[in-house]
Amino acid sequence: MEAKNYRIRIEPGKFYHIWNRGNNRENLFYSARNYEYFLRLYAEYLDSVVETYAFCLLPNHFHLLVRTRSIVVSPAGETTKTSKSNPVSLAFQRFFTTYSQAINVQERRTGSLFQKPFKRLEVTSTRQLANLVNYIHTNPQKHGIIDDFRQYPWSSYERIIRDKPSKLKKDEVLQWFRNKENYVNYHARTIDLDELKDIIIE
Repeated sequence: MEAKNYRIRIEPGKFYHIWNRGNNRENLFYSARNYEYFLRLYAEYLDSVVETYAFCLLPNHFHLLVRTRSIVVSPAGETTKTSKSNPVSLAFQRFFTTYSQAINVQERRTGSLFQKPFKRLEVTSTRQLANLVNYIHTNPQKHGIIDDFRQYPWSSYERIIRDKPSKLKKDEVLQWFRNKENYVNYHARTIDLDELKDIIIE
C-alpha cells in the first residue's frame, strides 16, 4: 500500500483535511481557556487564508476541514504566484508558534509544542467532504473522551446547526447534507472507514 504524502503543497481554492498533535503526544489544551484562546488565535492568523467548514479540538490533537481562499496574500502582500514561501503554510506556522509560546509560559515548559510539519490531505469529492465532517465531529466519542460527541463543546457539530452568526461555512456544509435534519441523521450512522481511507489522518 502506497504511503500517504502528508506534506503536499497547499494550493488556492482547494479543500484540505488538516491535522496536528502535541509533540511526543503531549497535551495541547489544559483548560477551557486554552481551547478558547486557540480558536481566537486561529481566527486572527488564518481567517484571511482559509475558510473553515469543520473542526474538532481534542486534548492532544485537532482536526480541521478547510478550503484555501482562491487568492491568498502573504503578510508581505505577495500572492501565492510570487511568494517564495506558501502563505497558508506560513500562516499556520505563525499561528502554531504564537499558541506554543503561550502554553510554554503557562506550563513552564520549553521546546516545540506541536509536531512538525502539520499533516494535510486534499479532499476532492462532496461525498468525501460529508463523510469527513462526520468523522471529525465523532472523534471525541471515538477516542473515549465523551460518551456522546453531540455534547462535546470544542467541535463545530452543534455550531453548524445553531441559528447564530458564525464565520464557519455553515450553509455550505448543510448543503452537502441537503438540510439540518439529514445532517443530524447522517451523524447517527456508522462511518464506513473504507470510504475515508484516502483522507484519514491519525
